[in-house]
Amino acid sequence: MREDWEVIEQQYLSPLAAKSCATKGRERPESPCPIRTEYQRDRDRILHCKAFRRLKHKTQVFIAPEGDHYRTRLTHTLEVAQIARTIARALLLNEDLTEAIALGHDLGHTPFGHSGERAIQKILPTFRHNKHSLRVVDVLEKDGQGLNLTWEVRNGIISHSGEEHFPHTLEGQIVRIADRIAYVNHDLDDAIRSGILGPSDVPAHLQVELGQSQGERINYMVLDIIKNSQNQSEVKMSAHAYDLMMELRSFLFAQVYRNEEALIEEATVERMIHQLYAYYLDHLELLPATAVQAQPYVMVLDYIAGMSDSFALQKYNEIAGKS
Repeated sequence: MREDWEVIEQQYLSPLAAKSCATKGRERPESPCPIRTEYQRDRDRILHCKAFRRLKHKTQVFIAPEGDHYRTRLTHTLEVAQIARTIARALLLNEDLTEAIALGHDLGHTPFGHSGERAIQKILPTFRHNKHSLRVVDVLEKDGQGLNLTWEVRNGIISHSGEEHFPHTLEGQIVRIADRIAYVNHDLDDAIRSGILGPSDVPAHLQVELGQSQGERINYMVLDIIKNSQNQSEVKMSAHAYDLMMELRSFLFAQVYRNEEALIEEATVERMIHQLYAYYLDHLELLPATAVQAQPYVMVLDYIAGMSDSFALQKYNEIAGKS
């Protein structure tokens, strides 16, 4: 069955698509699966790993929101995967590779979203969640064995954000842009649900051009990408659509991500993260027995970065009760 799928990829997918039979391979060679292609195998490994399950209790934007309908890092990941697969299918690119990258792109995200990431960066300035996502799949999962993913999935994971790395496959480029499409739209939806924003607060010209609902905005952006990326060696939006998306993103930064309430929450998160770090650095014996051996500060940051919001809060309260 794997060989049948490999033939289908060769016959059906675009010449620009990454083919599973032509992967650059894994760091540790393995016998092929009789059923699944290499990228299908990677998708399944990510889906079944512990770091993926923890995403359901990690903040997307709103910390401990009152309500069941706010996004978590897990639902964000699933929305990215859905948008990315839609684009990949329309462009006749490899959906399995696209989905694997999308499902793995945020495995290294910290508790409390980007506030947690910035708190860790004050301890270790070089920390980036995309780099840590790669560390999770390469080193930390399976008690130090890692998931041994293909080169293309690993490249897509580390290059989904930031300027230091750029995807070497079109499938990786899709995830990079789908990530941004997902969060600017669902974060706006959650901000309106929370009452931080009202529907009329969105600049009028963005409502006219992008649409008034989340579905309309996503549809506009996805169709623009498909139109401008057909048979091209780059996945991209038109300049006009990109400018509109970035204007919406800037609006969210000013009104939601960096508003007064968010900055107060960020100070609380920073205090919690730093106290956890100081405590565990002095009590390395309390780290899990399965912790991957490294320099003490690395082991502590690995542990904290892997925590869910609720687990980090629980440990912080335990520490506070001992002081």
